[in-house]
Amino acid sequence: MYSLMRGNHTAETEFVLLGLTNDPVLRVILFIVILFIYLVTICGNLGTNLLIRISSQLHHPMYFFLSHLAIVDVGYSSSVTPNMLANFLVERNTISYPGCAIQLCSGVFFGSTECFLLAAMAYDRFTAICSPLLYSTKMSTQVCVQLLMMSYTGGFLNACSFTISFYSLHFCGPNQVNHFFCDFAPLVELSCSDISIPAVVPSFTAGSIIVVTVTVIAVSYVYILITILRMHSTEGRHKAFSTCTSHLTAVTLFYGTITFIYVMPKSSYSTDQNKVVSVFYMVVIPMLNPLIYSLRNNEIKGALKRACQKNTFLVKPVIS
Repeated sequence: MYSLMRGNHTAETEFVLLGLTNDPVLRVILFIVILFIYLVTICGNLGTNLLIRISSQLHHPMYFFLSHLAIVDVGYSSSVTPNMLANFLVERNTISYPGCAIQLCSGVFFGSTECFLLAAMAYDRFTAICSPLLYSTKMSTQVCVQLLMMSYTGGFLNACSFTISFYSLHFCGPNQVNHFFCDFAPLVELSCSDISIPAVVPSFTAGSIIVVTVTVIAVSYVYILITILRMHSTEGRHKAFSTCTSHLTAVTLFYGTITFIYVMPKSSYSTDQNKVVSVFYMVVIPMLNPLIYSLRNNEIKGALKRACQKNTFLVKPVIS
């Protein structure tokens, strides 16, 4: 390890990620399981994105946002999973100071963007069910692009607040991060400088994003529920509910785990529980999203079936 001098302190320029476990047998098992999950995540999300782009039947605002959610999920998982897999194969997993900043920034960016995309998808369902006659106007291509740009911009600004706060911290003591990635909370615990402002700013920006997006989702679904209950047709109610179940499932999984990490008092759960929940929302949920939307969505299943039949038809003459 090398070091730089900052004032009267020796500044650490690399960190040691302690990972999930030190048990060699468990490390091998977790490596195989998480590698499988990561491969399914990449294939599932890229496959969903490709299917939406090549199927004209899926060229609607809901699937426009879903295609970008798939891209964000790939980036979200990729921000931590490769490094975590490497951690299982080496005795001492170190990450450089800039590398830690990049990992933190990318994780926050994709996670924040996902929050905004889930809110945009909730607004899309609200418009489709509550104002069906004005849907094409309220969810025009221009509006969809604007909502998408707001999502990426919000994620970028939140990532900037975390990155600036990270670089304002001084590290001159222990450099062992008790996590499998450079999460902000354990990094703050290692800092030997004043953390009052660097710790408050990211908490405020992240908290604001959660409050705003949850409010949009909650209000949207309150109006959706009221509209559905007013429908006289049972078939209409069922159809309206079916278009929301996938999104509600994804929202519940994502925000449920975020609430556990960032809202519940830290005294109510251990660091090991924190790690397990972090694995779930950063590694497992990106794999589940394409499964949730494909298994519970007849339009996607139909588009996939047509794509498979088309490929089979194209291959037959070559075989004969």
